[in-house]
Amino acid sequence: MSIQESIRFTKKDDIGLIELDLVGEKVNKLSSPVMMRFNEALDEVKSSGVKVCILVSRKNNIFIAGADIEEIKNLTTRDSFRTAIARAHDIFNKLEDLPVVTIAAINGACLGGGCELSLACDYRLAGDDKSTRIGLPEVQLGIIPGFGGCVRLPRVVGLQAALDIILQGKSVDAKKALKIGLVEEAVPSAILEKRAFDFAREIIQKGAKKRPKKFVARGLMVKLQENHPLIDVVFHQARKMVMKATKGFYPAPLKALEVIKKTYGSSNRKSSLEVEMEGFLDVGVTDVSKNLINVFYMMESTKKQNGVSDPNVKPHDVAHLAVLGAGVMGGGIGFVSADKGIITRMKDISNEGIALGLRSAHALWQRQLQKRRMTDFEYKQRSAHLSGGLDYAGFKQTDVVVEAVLEDMNVKKKVIAETASKCRPDCIIATNTSSLSVTEMAKAHPNPKNFLGMHFFNPVNMMPLVEVIRGPETSDEAVATIFALAKKMGKTPVVVKDGPGFLVNRLLLPYMGEALYLLEAGMSIETVDRFFTHKFGMPMGPFRLMDEVGLDVGMKVLKIFREALGDRIEVSDLSKKLTAQGRLGKKNGKGFYMYDEKGKELAVDQTIYKELGLPTPTDKLDEKECVERCMLQMVNEAAQALIAEHIANSPAEVDLAMIMGTGFPPFRGGLLKWADTLGSKYIAGELDIYASKLGKRFRPLPALENLAKNDRKFYS
Repeated sequence: MSIQESIRFTKKDDIGLIELDLVGEKVNKLSSPVMMRFNEALDEVKSSGVKVCILVSRKNNIFIAGADIEEIKNLTTRDSFRTAIARAHDIFNKLEDLPVVTIAAINGACLGGGCELSLACDYRLAGDDKSTRIGLPEVQLGIIPGFGGCVRLPRVVGLQAALDIILQGKSVDAKKALKIGLVEEAVPSAILEKRAFDFAREIIQKGAKKRPKKFVARGLMVKLQENHPLIDVVFHQARKMVMKATKGFYPAPLKALEVIKKTYGSSNRKSSLEVEMEGFLDVGVTDVSKNLINVFYMMESTKKQNGVSDPNVKPHDVAHLAVLGAGVMGGGIGFVSADKGIITRMKDISNEGIALGLRSAHALWQRQLQKRRMTDFEYKQRSAHLSGGLDYAGFKQTDVVVEAVLEDMNVKKKVIAETASKCRPDCIIATNTSSLSVTEMAKAHPNPKNFLGMHFFNPVNMMPLVEVIRGPETSDEAVATIFALAKKMGKTPVVVKDGPGFLVNRLLLPYMGEALYLLEAGMSIETVDRFFTHKFGMPMGPFRLMDEVGLDVGMKVLKIFREALGDRIEVSDLSKKLTAQGRLGKKNGKGFYMYDEKGKELAVDQTIYKELGLPTPTDKLDEKECVERCMLQMVNEAAQALIAEHIANSPAEVDLAMIMGTGFPPFRGGLLKWADTLGSKYIAGELDIYASKLGKRFRPLPALENLAKNDRKFYS
């Protein structure tokens, strides 16, 4: 089939219709061949004699998903970007300048280049289906809207609404799009095309005049923003917001802001689009953009996988799920399950536990209700999927049981054996353990092929990663089922092999453990955390992270690592002192930091140095040493886990897990992508130097040493 069939133009009387239906693809995207065909279709419209032309998509829940990301990824020079963008500008300008009135009938995703195409139309109508999202997510890929979005969107919706969408990479539903003036009407999706034709006939009756391109302010606040003295205030506040959110690590939002400031209010389209193009070129060639695009591909790859090597393995349907152990963690798991329409039952040994789990889940729904992210009807509907009790009622129809009881091997094995006897033989039981052996636990299950790990990260409703831990006897069907279940819950699953700490915790523990040695060396808590947040880009430093995890939990897992991995895991004596002082971190308001009654971080607890028997901090170590001592140990452990022990299947899966599970800076591409920028030879050499001064915990492990011999990369 030719590209001609992907974009079809037909006419009926005075109304033309452009149908978008990219052959061989699930979505419409603006690749170079598609753009060339669209250009031809515009010529057909121009010569057809129609007065109005409607643009519609024939893809389910997709208008246009955006530009072809693969093409963007492969463009590496300013000249190659300039050629592609100039071509797109010519085509979208032709659309905007057609002597024919144009209407975009939008149903489903209308993002990036798709949104920019719709902005070049005279009118936009949107279907009210939940799949309809209109926006410009380019900054999430480290680029800015480059097909006219920075110029046209502010003209259509006003400055503030445009900044909200562009600087955060947001998309809006049909209702919000109508409110801000992005679309003329939000109509039931089932009648969208009919309404578009009626709308076209109404325009023809009025003389079929093109819509003026100058933005007409709607409402008092928008008019105030258009008042010139206040525009500078809006831009100043927007810059403050961007810097607070990105700490300056992501250049795209700042570049978009700069472009909008230079072009806003200008009537010269040509010069404005040239400013936008140069801004795009500035960010498009950066490593940040390439890294963020790679992260995007990691995410997309996960969506297409089933978690096992055989693509023909099908997951079991999960309509009923049970959670063993309510509490805060169980309540979070119950929430993400019931919220997606799965009938979910929490079981605990006490009514207090059930009450806590239900309160935790309902508090999350109520927060969404208060923020108007759901209706009262949706709240009642979703919360009705969650119940709790002290017995095994209903377990015979349960498809999956997630065990989230006390982190004690004997307790878990007893619960797993008892639960298996209450369920169907094909029911899959998944343990939510963070550190205990899945292989050992599987011995308690009468049918270990239906047992594996499903490790959620806390808080469950916010943390996107789920580690799917495969035991030696776990079946492909069980892995595929839990992999699919995690995706249904809105999570990003990564399959890992059983081993101490699995993947994320195994790499994270040396990072947190080394921070204690930095404390011993005279570094202050706030300086170390600032090095990792404001200099390296982590969402929180190691001390703040230990507080979040729980100091008791962190110290316990450190000891488990020591037992499992031997004397190469060194544990600071400070760990014993922290445990003895009853400092639990955020959960009891006392850790390295102090917290208020709502759990909000207040400040570093300055009494901790004296309590630990440490002198006043001198901060004698520099940023490079502090960062390398923590991060290079993570790389060392990652090499061993990936290459020697096959805990994960690829460096991309390691990086995805670290980004989704720890917040490792996406702009760096992931732990191993960052390591490749340093080089394995450099990393091994630095570790040798630190080992000679500080101890064997820094010794390069065999897998890293082998890489370093020829300075090979993880991504090679």
